[in-house]
Amino acid sequence: MTLESVSQMLGLVVVASPAVLLVALGVPLLAGLKLSEGVQAQLTKAAVVVGLLTSVAMLCLMLACGSRHVPIELGNWVFIEQEHFHFHLKFVFDRLSVPFVILSFVLCGTVGAFAAVYLHRERGYSRFFLLYALFLLGMVVSALAGTIETLFFGWELVGLSSALLVAYFHERPGPVRNGHRVWTTYRLADAAFLVAALTMHHLTGAGDFDGLMGSGPWPGGVAAIDPWSALAVGSLLLLAAAGKSGMVPFSGWLPRAMEGPTPSSAVFYGALSVHLGTYLLLRVSPLLDVSFSLRILVIILGLVSAILGTLASRVQSDVKNALAFASLTQVGIITIEIGLGLRYIALIHMIGHACLRTLQLLRAPSVLKDHQMLEDAVGQHLTGDDVNQPRTATGFRLALYRFALHRGYLDATLDDWIVRPFTLAFRWCDAMERRWTNLLSGGPSRESDRLSPYGDSLEDVA
Repeated sequence: MTLESVSQMLGLVVVASPAVLLVALGVPLLAGLKLSEGVQAQLTKAAVVVGLLTSVAMLCLMLACGSRHVPIELGNWVFIEQEHFHFHLKFVFDRLSVPFVILSFVLCGTVGAFAAVYLHRERGYSRFFLLYALFLLGMVVSALAGTIETLFFGWELVGLSSALLVAYFHERPGPVRNGHRVWTTYRLADAAFLVAALTMHHLTGAGDFDGLMGSGPWPGGVAAIDPWSALAVGSLLLLAAAGKSGMVPFSGWLPRAMEGPTPSSAVFYGALSVHLGTYLLLRVSPLLDVSFSLRILVIILGLVSAILGTLASRVQSDVKNALAFASLTQVGIITIEIGLGLRYIALIHMIGHACLRTLQLLRAPSVLKDHQMLEDAVGQHLTGDDVNQPRTATGFRLALYRFALHRGYLDATLDDWIVRPFTLAFRWCDAMERRWTNLLSGGPSRESDRLSPYGDSLEDVA
């Protein structure tokens, strides 16, 4: 058995482990069978352990052989010669993907063990772990993607599972409304991602990152396109990264995402999903070397996001919201590091921040209890000089506080300038279509128009 065949086998096991978990948890639900909590927890643990061990084995094999780039080809699944398009399923193990996929397995395994206890006897226990498996598969596929189509496939799995887990408590209108808002924001980011993928195919004839970045493994590759093309593709990918990571102007969905259970908040919006946008920027970072204007855009976006996250996190009354905006601050700083060309520092920063934020969010439900225990141990409440004395607020401080409290007015701005115009346009189109169909049919043309508010036919009511 050659080293190449061993690496191919290990790579396939890394990708297959979360896919097998998804099938093992999903098929019984489709068949009407209900697995016990213990079985689901054990299946999750086995899949994560197998994926983690094979990822570490792949890392050791690469270090022993001195290899920095191990591609795994699974062939063309869609090929249209006339349109110069093909869906090429390819995974790459390199200095960027291996640490990130190991991080994904470690943090998902930690959160899975926590959730097995935290959600004990919860009605949605099976639903949570099914979406958890979907998220894990999406993260592994995104981390190891060797083509932009493969990355988009994993990107979509992560977005779908994230939005559904925001709406986990679907018996209440708030989580459902917030999950819909998160999904809508992701749709806008995904549209930019899809246009960037099509542009890459038009420019290079393929979506392979190796073809786009030229020769050399990450981070030494040189983009094989001209500066203006790099600016166009990079700007679209930057918009997609901003939407996925909650950067300006899409930061409003971060506190909404905290409606989900604590385990999903920890691994999604504090650790992995929130860093997927910066991971995308790292993957296409050779584009920044070609276009100086693109680099400036990345730095400005990171700086504005970091400032907004710092201001908003200081005025939040909820610990999870405060941690969400604190994560935005660090994501903004990581984006600045990417724009400055500090790629290894950005990768290390991303890994360290993800681990820290996971710990903080998992500990968030116990913070108040710990504070009360500390006061009981001290024997008295903090009073007098131990409490910050009130200070007179100037007009600037009040304006800054109001700006931070309203999270930069981003939600209101998006509602007024994007959501509302689209809604009005769609309502006008719906009204025109209804008038035309009513004219052709000689009466109400829609079933809903012929029903009373109670669901009865208007003719029967009459």
